[in-house]
Amino acid sequence: MTNDPAELLRMARELALEAGRLIADRQREAHITATKSSGVDIVTQVDLASERLLRERIAGLRPGDGILGEEGQDVPGSSGITWVIDPIDGTVNYLYGLPSYAVSVAAVTGPARSHEWTTLAGAVFDGSGRLWSAGRGLGAWRDGEALHKDGAPPLAESLVGTGFQYVARSRAAQGQFVAKMLPQVRDIRRLGAAAVDLCLVAAGHLDAYYEHGLHAWDFAAGSIIASEAGVKVAGIDGGAPDEHLVIAAHPAVWNELRDALETAGARELLAAP
Repeated sequence: MTNDPAELLRMARELALEAGRLIADRQREAHITATKSSGVDIVTQVDLASERLLRERIAGLRPGDGILGEEGQDVPGSSGITWVIDPIDGTVNYLYGLPSYAVSVAAVTGPARSHEWTTLAGAVFDGSGRLWSAGRGLGAWRDGEALHKDGAPPLAESLVGTGFQYVARSRAAQGQFVAKMLPQVRDIRRLGAAAVDLCLVAAGHLDAYYEHGLHAWDFAAGSIIASEAGVKVAGIDGGAPDEHLVIAAHPAVWNELRDALETAGARELLAAP
């Protein structure tokens, strides 16, 4: 068993495609089976079926690997590789028939729960049928097209993506925060799937992206796709992105966006309970 990024990338693509086809085939029968952080943070039976498929395939193909998934328990591994999986990122969009949802699969080395990881490969299969993928040092692709973000407009002319949490108090604070950001950018989009948003930054469909309160499975795959396309993906201090804040932009604009987020009160939002 190898930990070569090219081999992990091949497997990530296969996993994302298989799970993506499963959720596409079962979309019409999807229904809510549980809630998580609040009554509007939903899980469908298809989320569970997709994660079960991913876990079974990983266990069969690489039984020594760990697994960190949104809908199930952590599986410790012995190989040094952990698969960070989101069976449906953007479940609300999926339930409503909106295309901004995805299966997200990433292979990381290091302790995933503490975010002291290195992502070696990732793949995102979205609701429009596109496969986004990247391997460390290997580049990023949308289907068979190589991605590279050559430049970006200044912040005032940037289309910026973001998202909101499902806990009412947090959403209210994030709403007040985004109101402070709106005058500083071209416009803001809330599409509802972090993995997809990061891929859209990689392809230039969004100029930049930020979001508070994500989980590892929301951004592990999308972050390497954006990074390999030339996007800087980091936390507020410029280190690794984490569950507090993810900021993604071309390196020429990243500091300007980070400074605007700070001026709008990003650190205070991070410190809020």
